Amino acid sequence: MSFRFADARPRRRPSLTPMIDVVFLLLVFFMLAARFGQEGALDLSLAGGGAGAWEGPPRLVQVEEQGLRLNGVARDEQGLIQALTGLVGSETDLILIQPDEGAALQRLLDTMALLQGAGFTNLALVEP
Repeated sequence: MSFRFADARPRRRPSLTPMIDVVFLLLVFFMLAARFGQEGALDLSLAGGGAGAWEGPPRLVQVEEQGLRLNGVARDEQGLIQALTGLVGSETDLILIQPDEGAALQRLLDTMALLQGAGFTNLALVEP
């Protein structure tokens, strides 16, 4: 009994085309999903530094964990805007913002965006 083995076939090399297609698809996906540029920025100045004398009534907005206070009196967002409108002579008057120790940064930024959206342009941050 004699055994005869089949002729050796040449080895097939795997095709790189599907792998290249996947790499390009991933590249296109990440390029489309990425965010380019800056979404937004708030102008911010730090209070202090020997600025001129304070003019007008006090305007201290305290940002707390659960609410807002204007000069120590609790206010909601609309009440804050209305009360500040009565305290400022012009929209360029300085408004001090003081975050509470437990207040989230996003809450502070939302409050500053609310004030800037209402037209108050001169905001200064005060240490807690």
